[in-house]
Amino acid sequence: MGYVGIPCAALLADVKGHDVIGLERGSERSLLKIETINAGKSPIEGDEPGLAELIQRVVTAGTLQVTDDYAALSDRDIILICVQTPTDGDNHQPRYLALKEAAKAIGDNMKRGVLVITESTLAPGTTEHVIKPIIERASGLKAGPDFSLAYSYERLMPGRLIQYIQQLPRIVGGIDKESELRAKNLYATIVNASIHTTDVLTAETTKTIENAYRDVNIAFSNEMALICESLGIDVYEVQRLINTRSERMMHFPGAGVGGHCLPKDTWLLLYGLNTYGAKKVQTHFVELAREINQSMPNHLVNLLSECLEIRGRSFPDVKVVILGVAYLENSDDTRNTPAYEVVARLSAHGAEVIAHDPYVSEFPEAELTRDLQAAVKGADALVIVTKHKEYHAMDLAALGRVMRDRIIVDGRDVVSPEAARAAGFLYKGIGKGNV
Repeated sequence: MGYVGIPCAALLADVKGHDVIGLERGSERSLLKIETINAGKSPIEGDEPGLAELIQRVVTAGTLQVTDDYAALSDRDIILICVQTPTDGDNHQPRYLALKEAAKAIGDNMKRGVLVITESTLAPGTTEHVIKPIIERASGLKAGPDFSLAYSYERLMPGRLIQYIQQLPRIVGGIDKESELRAKNLYATIVNASIHTTDVLTAETTKTIENAYRDVNIAFSNEMALICESLGIDVYEVQRLINTRSERMMHFPGAGVGGHCLPKDTWLLLYGLNTYGAKKVQTHFVELAREINQSMPNHLVNLLSECLEIRGRSFPDVKVVILGVAYLENSDDTRNTPAYEVVARLSAHGAEVIAHDPYVSEFPEAELTRDLQAAVKGADALVIVTKHKEYHAMDLAALGRVMRDRIIVDGRDVVSPEAARAAGFLYKGIGKGNV
């Protein structure tokens, strides 16, 4: 019951005739989430149109409840798996602990004839080689004759959870035609766009390639930002001019790529290739994109170092305020946020780091506050990592008056260089040349 499971469950519970149970297992925080949803409230903070009202409506109607008891699976006709599937270590191996636990629990508790759909992002081949065997062993049933098995990924983004489930085309893959059809019929109750069916392996691969494609495009924009910095021009002006031709559409560069999908889906794609592929394929392009995007938080810290040098200052005698620790604007989602690496780099330099975010309530890597004025008191630099709407409205002059030094390093094109200079700030930004 996270960013995928909550809106999906709530939308399904809003369909006449549906009775939906959300299963949330884990920590004390999970128990709080269960209590929050069962009270008719949304545990997701940030700007999420329609979600809070939807949860309140379906909980009040009695069509959605959340539990931590796997026994609740025993009378379900359809079971959706929406667990996280992170990658670990320098070799980026998928960590399927939650996925395997869910699959075994389903096998231990499900009835014959159930439809199981995985929505988590998977390495190609995972449904066939990981999920199916676990469920079959635990249940004593066979996929196909005894139960249906499908894969259908979400194309979600915080801030548009309800909109994207309902309005974006849906891809459904099944282990057989009946699984495809049953899954398609389910999603037809909540999806107002086209639903495309295919086999499971193609659906799994489509998800990982779709996100690798976006990662590559962002990496290109980030590399162009570095070029524009060196040439002394503004990459955002270059981007605007390129995008006057509608079929070009250069992506936005920035402080780094976060979220649950993009930082890992390339590695899931390559893991599936190397584990289940028929022959060895040498890959370069997607791995280089990952390298570029992972380097951007360090580049942001390097820009701060350049500012300190101009001021005749250096680490560690610096207080830095990180503006935004969510990976996406107007969201509370910190999964794989670039702020982790920015804070780690600054802390390694010995800087005092304060984090500010209007939506995030927990960020163990640094002291976190929602009081911007208190955060910047006595600070030397503001480092913008997230493009929250609140940062566009900052009174730079007022903030500058309580700071020890006035430096802005802008990783998201939030502050105009002219406005920063007018308020007495030294300004550097990703993709900004001689501004």
